[in-house]
Amino acid sequence: MKKISYIICLALGLVSLAACNKQLNTVPTNAVSDDLLFQNVTNLSTLLQGTWSSMMDDFYGDVYSNPGYKTIGLVSDAMGNDVAVIPTKYGFKTTYTFTQMYDKTQYRINAFWGELYKIINNTNIIIAHVDKVDGDAAAKNALKGQALALRANTYLVLASFYQFSYQKDPQAKVVPIYTLPTSDTTVGHSRATLQQVYQLILSDLQQAVTLLQGYQRSAKWLIDQNVAQGLLARAYLNTGQWTQAAQAAVAARQGYPLMSPAEYKTGFNNIDNEEWIWGHPEIPTQNGGSYSFNFLDVTYNQGYYSFMADPHFMELFADGDVRKTLFYWDGDPGLEGYLAYGKIRFGSIPNQTGDLVLMRSSEAYLIEAEGDARANDLNDAVIALNALRDARTAPEYDPTGQTQQNLIDTILVERRKELWGEGFSLSDIIRLQKPVIRKPYTDGAGNPIQVTVTTPDGTTKQVPAKYHTAIRFPDGTPFVANSPYYLFAIPQSEEQNNPNLYK
Repeated sequence: MKKISYIICLALGLVSLAACNKQLNTVPTNAVSDDLLFQNVTNLSTLLQGTWSSMMDDFYGDVYSNPGYKTIGLVSDAMGNDVAVIPTKYGFKTTYTFTQMYDKTQYRINAFWGELYKIINNTNIIIAHVDKVDGDAAAKNALKGQALALRANTYLVLASFYQFSYQKDPQAKVVPIYTLPTSDTTVGHSRATLQQVYQLILSDLQQAVTLLQGYQRSAKWLIDQNVAQGLLARAYLNTGQWTQAAQAAVAARQGYPLMSPAEYKTGFNNIDNEEWIWGHPEIPTQNGGSYSFNFLDVTYNQGYYSFMADPHFMELFADGDVRKTLFYWDGDPGLEGYLAYGKIRFGSIPNQTGDLVLMRSSEAYLIEAEGDARANDLNDAVIALNALRDARTAPEYDPTGQTQQNLIDTILVERRKELWGEGFSLSDIIRLQKPVIRKPYTDGAGNPIQVTVTTPDGTTKQVPAKYHTAIRFPDGTPFVANSPYYLFAIPQSEEQNNPNLYK
């Protein structure tokens, strides 16, 4: 096990966590003495601030196609059903075709593993020292609660992508657990089971909810009780604790109303959106994470834009749904016939910035609906589902004559429709033990369907619709549930440096 260094934030000296707002005002460095760091809770808070800044805005592995933490979500969506990646574009072709994340020698595999365990180690440092440093008890509780929640979130990512569903086999080995700071002499741990990892996740989050009681954050990147409850809802959902998932989701969304149809069309780039429970602000001088918009914002038509929509995905939306108005058939040269989805767009084109969403109340409504439906509380499930549909000007779900499974299936489709581009695609496929589904967009005779596009000069014409270019695994076999191609590999470097990994 190699030592994982921690990152401190400096801005003309140590800055307090409370000073962070829309602009983080930080520059990552790693040159602060332990004596200064552990002097008081204010100084220790800078470790959380620096960890967050590095997590969100550093290019993982110093590669432009890895724009910070949001890269994990991009990979998840590229490997799912509803994003048809343009194969000639830079960044995600090999994830889209299932050749990269399966290969333990790939740069992205190494980058993800290193960054995730760096976050874990930094939170372990905070958790190990916060009770011993000088400072106000309330400030120490807030810092500890946030560190516990961030550690839990990181292990939740590892559990979601490095092993099959908890409900398939909770005793399956996944990744090593570390709850204390590491050093050069730390002996590498063996992989823990999913059950053990989720026990830690739930324990951390339950503690965080208690510690964050009464904490009023100064910015949405900070973790408060709502965020901790939202993470709990995700963890309960993954482990099949349906009633607890619904209850935590209700707690998470308190104070965060669903956005209006007009707000939904503004581009998902503003942290001040009333529906955003958790997110990260970007500024021109600190905007590495904004690079994710280069792949998602297909309306910009410059750079690496490549996340087009599967035409079958558009067919899931009813007429009148505000979300359906964001689709259009691209008529630009080289893109004619691709289905563009203008959901996620740069907030500021000249500066190429956009704030990053991490949790919304719409997700909480969907978790509430799914949890209630699976717990056979069907009336409450329908109410939660229709609250979201009403906000999106979509037809309400009519439960008349429908079964419990019909309702669950409808909620899962609604998740795909609402959360497209936000990183949930592959993790849901793994969680639900479903196969990836990608189909040609053709007529009954097997011919591409003709669509109307508008060219740059304003004329219209008919062209064949583009659809998925990867509809099988790399070995030529069809997509199936619980395929090893869906899982992120543990990097070869970890295997070489940790002799206990597979014990």
